[in-house]
Amino acid sequence: MKKRLLFAILTLFALVLSACGNQDAGKKEEGASGEEAKEIRIGYFPNMTHIATIVALEKGYFKEQFGDVNIKTHTFNDGSSFMEAMSTDAIDIGTVGPTPALNTYIKNPKHEIISGAVNGGAVLVVAKDADINSVKDLEGKKIALPTFGSTQDVGLIKSLKDAGVDVKKVTKVKQAPADTAALILKGEIDGAATQEPWGVNIETAAGAKLLLDENEFAWGSESTNTVVVAQTKFTSANPELTKKYLKAHIQAINFINENPEEAIQLFLDHIKKITGKELSKEEVTKAFGRLKATTDVNEEVIKEMAKISKEAGYINSDKVEGLVNLSYLEEVLNEQ
Repeated sequence: MKKRLLFAILTLFALVLSACGNQDAGKKEEGASGEEAKEIRIGYFPNMTHIATIVALEKGYFKEQFGDVNIKTHTFNDGSSFMEAMSTDAIDIGTVGPTPALNTYIKNPKHEIISGAVNGGAVLVVAKDADINSVKDLEGKKIALPTFGSTQDVGLIKSLKDAGVDVKKVTKVKQAPADTAALILKGEIDGAATQEPWGVNIETAAGAKLLLDENEFAWGSESTNTVVVAQTKFTSANPELTKKYLKAHIQAINFINENPEEAIQLFLDHIKKITGKELSKEEVTKAFGRLKATTDVNEEVIKEMAKISKEAGYINSDKVEGLVNLSYLEEVLNEQ
């Protein structure tokens, strides 16, 4: 009897200890989840349409806002590779075109657009001897794109449809913007739908002509061309860090709009530093005039982009509800 009583007491004691241990573990777990990240991984392109991210890095705005948080940066040449990196948890946040963001969202809705970055900045240039004087003349021609399903690809489809051109009668070629001018000179392609500063670069290096400028291509200069995208698991776990990113982003946009010449030089210095290539200041200055740094997001344009992307077969649905979340941006703007 005594043995049974002793066993019961020991069992009860063990259960109490276990419960306390679980409670303490729960508290530790809760505390860990409440702590914000000690590192932030930022992705962007070495293009002028990503100038807000570049200026924020060069001016030290991110470092100023994040304090002791470690900053890691990753550059990409196209939206597909950017979104693949985000989907595989290689980056947390950064700037990308809205079309890759929405295409990936349909397949894997684990990210959100939290701000605009640049409007405009996309153009359509053609070879001077390609006998192309209007969009209708693009039938039977080869047009280069940064990648299939890109914002420039969808913009080209929009412009072709607006002109009544059968999209299937235009051959689209995936080509890195930096190599496009050489292919035009060789006669291998007839033009390009591209972002700046590559539009100006192709005009200069290949003697190409501007068929549709930033006001005429696709949705025009007020069209959302570049956005800030973040993993939802990052924003939900790090709301204050997300807002600090946006504060730095807004600082950069204000600086760009108030100090265009210095912003251009910062862009040139940054590109030379990370790519080893020295861009023409004259070309970049011309390209800068074709875009607008802004936090604005044209949600109606994004919905139309989704519709076109679905019709093109890039996605199987155009339902993008939940993709745009401007609540963090609104909080930051209201604090200013």
